[in-house]
Amino acid sequence: EIQLEESGGGLVQAGGSLRLSCAASGFTFDEYAVGWFRQAPGKEREFVARVSWSTNTYYADSVKGRFTISRENAKNTVYLQMNRLKPEDTAVYYCAAGSNYVNDYRLPPRYDYWGQGTQVTVSS
Repeated sequence: EIQLEESGGGLVQAGGSLRLSCAASGFTFDEYAVGWFRQAPGKEREFVARVSWSTNTYYADSVKGRFTISRENAKNTVYLQMNRLKPEDTAVYYCAAGSNYVNDYRLPPRYDYWGQGTQVTVSS
């Protein structure tokens, strides 16, 4: 069974940090790119960051310089280190796995497998 499970969400004050984890099972993890997305109430799901199988990384402009994505293939896990958090970062965060070879990796349909999400709340 293919599974992606996020953890590490919670409540933090503005300026604080959180590290999200995405643990994968049931597929050949190191052959896939993994992305993080987020969805705030009433808004569409949006791209946050992506790491390819070769560890190339990509970020949304809104998080560049504050968030860092990384992967540890030996543990089938991808991390999202989030620093200098802002209230506008509040959302449910999802990890997703998909092909390394896509035209626009920022689009949710480009990903095949999704986790259930973890809530991140940043208070002002």
